[in-house]
Amino acid sequence: MDLFISLVLTGIGNGAVYASVALALVLIFRTTGLLNLAQGEMALFSTYFAWKLTSLGLPIIPAIAITVVASMVAGAVIERFLIRPVDGPGKSPLNVLIVMLGLFLALNALAQLIFSTDAEPMPKPWPTVGSPGDPTGRDAIIEVLGARVSWSTIALVIALLVECLLLYVLFQKTKIGLMLRAVAANPESARLVGIRASTMLMLGWALAAGLGALAGSLVAAEQRSVNPGLMALVLVYAFAAAALGGFDSPVGAVVGGMIVAIAEALTVGYVDALSGIALAVPFALILLVLLVRPTGLFGRKVVERV
Repeated sequence: MDLFISLVLTGIGNGAVYASVALALVLIFRTTGLLNLAQGEMALFSTYFAWKLTSLGLPIIPAIAITVVASMVAGAVIERFLIRPVDGPGKSPLNVLIVMLGLFLALNALAQLIFSTDAEPMPKPWPTVGSPGDPTGRDAIIEVLGARVSWSTIALVIALLVECLLLYVLFQKTKIGLMLRAVAANPESARLVGIRASTMLMLGWALAAGLGALAGSLVAAEQRSVNPGLMALVLVYAFAAAALGGFDSPVGAVVGGMIVAIAEALTVGYVDALSGIALAVPFALILLVLLVRPTGLFGRKVVERV
């Protein structure tokens, strides 16, 4: 029983990361109808930026905060100057796909060219055993229901809860959130009532870039280092989480992330003898759900009149 609880708690920590990146994917999909294939490399570049700030002597928490803000600005710029010129009525969807693939490759290469090609140590923004800020220090441990839980798991879950709360307040309690929802629901009608849809699209990309930057920085801190392949597998699981929950549902992104991560953790814990099984079981679960409900667990079915 202790093993089961420990594996579930580990899955919840990983699920917080997958859910954060899946939220970023959902934000862009809801506002633009696009799947951002470069989301992981945008987060990677931001994470290297955060590492660079810490290497210059800035504490990790201010470094992450500055990185999130800078990433939001970069996300808006990417939408305005790279995505918008190739997306729109009458333009081939392949144009956007090619640009995103190019952005994926370019950001990974630029991160290595500008920052480093090696694994660089990333300080932890939560309590550790050892010297404060030492990336080699072990996470502090607490007891939960008889199981040992690291502070990294607690920090990742807290970060996800804060993200969800802020997004809820933004979308449900503010005028900007109402405009974002209007553009996501019907861009043409939103323009007719005076909403600047282009500005809302930039804001959607900015929010997604900020979420990705935070997730990437926390993943690097949990793994003690940032490296060029940091976000590759995370992005795969995030896409799986978004598909499972529904690409148009923020709640689905969170639930899907938790389901995928817990399934992964239980598989690794109980069936670790079979190589590659950790990836097989969650995706088999997703396939089963999508066969029954193609829009995902929380996705909305769109009905169009002929």
